[in-house]
Amino acid sequence: MVMKESEEKIGRDDPVPNFELRGTDGEYHTLGDFADYDAVLLVFTCNHCPYAQAKFDLLNDLADEYDDAAVVGINPNDADEYPDDSFEAMQSRVEDGTIGYDAYLRDESQEVAEAYGAVCTPDPFLLRNEGDTFTLAYHGRLDDALNPDAEATEFYIRDAIDSVLSGEDVDLEFMPSRGCSIKWK
Repeated sequence: MVMKESEEKIGRDDPVPNFELRGTDGEYHTLGDFADYDAVLLVFTCNHCPYAQAKFDLLNDLADEYDDAAVVGINPNDADEYPDDSFEAMQSRVEDGTIGYDAYLRDESQEVAEAYGAVCTPDPFLLRNEGDTFTLAYHGRLDDALNPDAEATEFYIRDAIDSVLSGEDVDLEFMPSRGCSIKWK
C-alpha cells in the first residue's frame, strides 16, 4: 500500500471539469445531473483501500444529512489489478448498503481523476453550484482522522458544506487528504 497526499491542481473558485461516467445504477451521469443541488461533494474513492473504507460511514451520513448537497463517489482504480474495485464490486457495495452515496461512478479511463488532479483515495472536492457551472469551493481533508483506525474529532467537510450552503466562502486552508495512491493503469 502506497500512502499519498492530495495536491492542489484546480484553484479555489475555478470552474471544474465536467464528466460523463457510468454509475452503479447503470445510468451515465454528468455534473448537470446534480444541478438541483447547491453543493456537490465529489470524492475520488474506491472499495479496497482502508483509508477510503474508513470514510464510508461519514460519506453515507453526509448523503443522508444534507438535502442540498449531493455526495458522489468516483472510483478510478485499475480494476484489472484490483478486482475489489471492479464495477460489479461497486454495485454490490451499494446493494448491500455499505455505500449509500447519491451516486457511485466508475472512472474507467481515469481521465476524470487526472483532470481533477486526484492522487489518493479518498480525495475530496467540494463543488459550488454557480447556476451554469460548478466551481471548486474546497479540496482537502474530510476530517482530522489521518489514519484508518483514528477517531475523528473535527469534521472539516461539514464546515465546508455549511459554508457553501449559506453562500459563504470556505474558510479552510488546504490540508491534503491522505490515503492509498490511485491505482493507475
